[in-house]
Amino acid sequence: MSHALPETNSTTPRIALITGGSRGLGRSMALALARQGSDLVLTYRSRQDEAQSVVAAVEALGRRAVALPLDVGPATGMGAHFAAFAEALQTALRTHWQRERFDDLVNNAGVGAHALISDTAEAQFDQLFNLHFKGVFFLTQTLLPLINDGGRILNVSSGLTRFALPGYAAYASMKGGIEVLTRYLAKELGPRGISVNVVAPGAIATDFSGGAVRDNPELNRFVASQTALGRVGQPEDIGSVVAALLAPGNGWINAQRIEASGGMFL
Repeated sequence: MSHALPETNSTTPRIALITGGSRGLGRSMALALARQGSDLVLTYRSRQDEAQSVVAAVEALGRRAVALPLDVGPATGMGAHFAAFAEALQTALRTHWQRERFDDLVNNAGVGAHALISDTAEAQFDQLFNLHFKGVFFLTQTLLPLINDGGRILNVSSGLTRFALPGYAAYASMKGGIEVLTRYLAKELGPRGISVNVVAPGAIATDFSGGAVRDNPELNRFVASQTALGRVGQPEDIGSVVAALLAPGNGWINAQRIEASGGMFL
């Protein structure tokens, strides 16, 4: 286990890597972190145009950013797949920052799925497992040597691990696994000074899960009526929470689940 000193200091920016950073919550996280002074590495699965749009927005805020392609949940060859990504990441770090490591990893990439337990297909279950749990586990494992001691890892879970809504059993179960994994990561990475936490969004108005919360007025009103603050969440609500958790001086927060739902289903 490496105990090398971090490459960053008070005069060099932190570098955060956000998976799925091209749109939705990932985009909001990237912009909030850029406003806070971080540089960004964003991953995208297929929409390079969207990723480059985020890069341009980050650069307009005076920060540096680069976008790299990555499928976080490949069905086969996960080890070689992530090893190749790590090589591409190292090249980007050397080219754009003249550095070997980065500081903060945000495991954000994901897709929604809605099916009752009785209707969930094995292929659907496997896709969710690869993307939301197995991929997060082995991508994080692969990137550990590239994360600075004293860095942070933030995993994205869901309010659905606290409250149960029919149709989300498989998705929420993967997120429950992520919450357990977070505590183990915090325990094992403590000697390196790396803190590991979970942010668990509630219902957010994005294109996630087909844009149901954003585009369905009836669902939007229902969620708002069940939320203490009286509205559905916006991407900026989550971006600001992520920036706060990764802000300088907040490294003592560790092994915690932070729900950002506006007080949903209290």
